[in-house]
Amino acid sequence: MNAINAAGWRPSMGGADNNEMKSATVSGDHGLMLEEPLSFELGAEGKCGVDFAEADRPPMANISRFLRKGTPPLPGLTEPEAVRHYTRLSRQNYAIDLGPFPLGSCTMKHNPRLNEKIARLPGFADVHPMQPQKTVEGALEVIEQLADWLIRLTGMASVAMSPKAGAHGELCGLLCIRAALDARGETRDVVLVPESAHGTNPATAAFAGFKVEAIPATPAGRVDLEALKARLGPHVAGVMITNPNTCGLFEPDMKAIADAVHATGGYVYCDGANFNAIVGKVRPGDLGVDAMHINLHKTFSTPHGGGGPGAGPVVLSEALAPFAPLPFVTRGSDGEIHLVEEENRAEGHGQAFGRMVAFHGQMGMFTRALTYILSHGADGLRQVAEDAVLNANYVLRSCEDILPAPFAQSGPCMHEALFSDAGLAEGFSTLDIAKGLIDEGFHPMTVYFPLVVKGAMLIEPTETESRAGLDRFIASLRSLATRAKAGDESLHSAPHFAPRRRLDETLAARKPVLVWPEA
Repeated sequence: MNAINAAGWRPSMGGADNNEMKSATVSGDHGLMLEEPLSFELGAEGKCGVDFAEADRPPMANISRFLRKGTPPLPGLTEPEAVRHYTRLSRQNYAIDLGPFPLGSCTMKHNPRLNEKIARLPGFADVHPMQPQKTVEGALEVIEQLADWLIRLTGMASVAMSPKAGAHGELCGLLCIRAALDARGETRDVVLVPESAHGTNPATAAFAGFKVEAIPATPAGRVDLEALKARLGPHVAGVMITNPNTCGLFEPDMKAIADAVHATGGYVYCDGANFNAIVGKVRPGDLGVDAMHINLHKTFSTPHGGGGPGAGPVVLSEALAPFAPLPFVTRGSDGEIHLVEEENRAEGHGQAFGRMVAFHGQMGMFTRALTYILSHGADGLRQVAEDAVLNANYVLRSCEDILPAPFAQSGPCMHEALFSDAGLAEGFSTLDIAKGLIDEGFHPMTVYFPLVVKGAMLIEPTETESRAGLDRFIASLRSLATRAKAGDESLHSAPHFAPRRRLDETLAARKPVLVWPEA
């Protein structure tokens, strides 16, 4: 491949003309990035990579009914074929260990190997939810210590550890609010959701049975406080607000919003997905928040997935703490860790609204998150937030002269910088910039979200990216913006150097091919 020119664009593949380049990139066969068939296409059905001797005795009568009547419809591969197949596929994946994931609102940052090492220790990796409580006291201690940190960092009264992810945590918080309203004998059926909130917020409120009413944003990208106050009343159960919001901005009126909602008998749910921008700097409990989920896989670095479901613990105010779901880890007056379940809920948790999961949460996530917290300490967590905000502002100020930044004048951004595709040449859009980033060796940013900005490009560098790494990303982004403004038609067909060319994303979303069609 030719050297990168001054604009940062790789003009050709080894001197091939345009037709040759199209032929090579459409098939995926170029250099060491080979076109990889499906495993079904590599190995024939009925073929086997291992030789077995014929059984010389009849099967036992009591298991004969389980014998296969024919060959399973699986591809027959030898071990080298199987290993090479999946290794070649892995080379076509982008990973956080290869480069940054600048996805706004998704916080894909480096996962320290120390976390992984601790999570794989015996007693954590092999713990089973059906074990007797006496045999898992160490695991319960981890849950209790993590819960204590979350309570202290947020300034809340208690925490429900069992929700599996952010949206699951949102549902938990709303069910706590509903239980509290039921206990007061009130029926409130409306939840207010600002335009700057995460998209899961209105979806969760609707799923929980509430009517959703939108609250507009100000020109500065914040919640319109007066519009919110005008919508409050005896029918409003509460507000679901994201802070910092999806425009990458802190809500300075948060306390005033909470006071207004509380004055009319409602509750405040805060989407804590962006807690990584304020951890150690601001305690949501001090701002009047009643419930907030925390994405452990974002703020505290545990992987998205982590070998199982995520984790979205929900911190609760004193008003909502009695209604938190079961199971519940607590430390008794005897100093021992206890697990509150249905059979012993009367001992102090009789108002729990029920349970959301079969067991006690995701142990792998808890272990990784606590390891991250303990390795940083309180001062280190504060620096995490400061560095995340510093990096985002570095990206914002480095690109605001070439890409419109709608809220650049609203003060410093928090953990993510927001740009628009306004000002690009006619016919060019955010999608062209995103696909062009793939050719530059970067995963694209979040695109077309939040909806309050046309052609949004939401970039979150996270605190784990170095200045040198950010400079490389910024140089590529500026180069692409320059090309899009100049009307460089090659951007319309980007990416050119990926295993696949640009898809018809609408068709792929509406008519996905999810299974291998047998010939």
